Amino acid sequence: MVKEEKELKDKEVTEETETEVSEEQLETVEEPKAEEAEKEGTKEEAREEKPEAVEGAEEKKEELAEEKKVKKPKEEKAAEEEEIVEERFYTVPLGKAWITPPRRRAPRAMRMLKSFITKHMKLESRKETEEEEVSRLIISNEVNLRMWSRGIEKPPRKIRVRAAKDKEGNVTVYLAEGD
Repeated sequence: MVKEEKELKDKEVTEETETEVSEEQLETVEEPKAEEAEKEGTKEEAREEKPEAVEGAEEKKEELAEEKKVKKPKEEKAAEEEEIVEERFYTVPLGKAWITPPRRRAPRAMRMLKSFITKHMKLESRKETEEEEVSRLIISNEVNLRMWSRGIEKPPRKIRVRAAKDKEGNVTVYLAEGD
């Protein structure tokens, strides 16, 4: 108990000295600015001028505020791009992946998932649409983690997913809620 009380007192003393030093530093920074302004003859300018550290902090705050303003339109654009045209829930059977040798099962299960979604969501094949923008199949990280959760040798026998198609024809596969 006595040692803890001494440690607390020591911490309080060091905190007080740290705050005193920082206040003294601020005063020394403000004094030269005030002296320069008095030499020019106006006391109002001395009051208005701020220490360089404070000016730098204000500039940083302004930059952060501008960055936040810039990020908001990007978020709105992302929300507009993700407008879902079509959304379907599927239970994808992956049992045939177990026919392959153990070390090839999870990769085959991923290929089976991709082919199933491509077929059922009517994605155009890449060979047909070389001139136009190719619609993509995007598999979310949650689905990938679920497929690989038990390792390469034991993928799930089936998986429940939600496939969402946006305006551009891109299909994103999410794990169905509740799974």
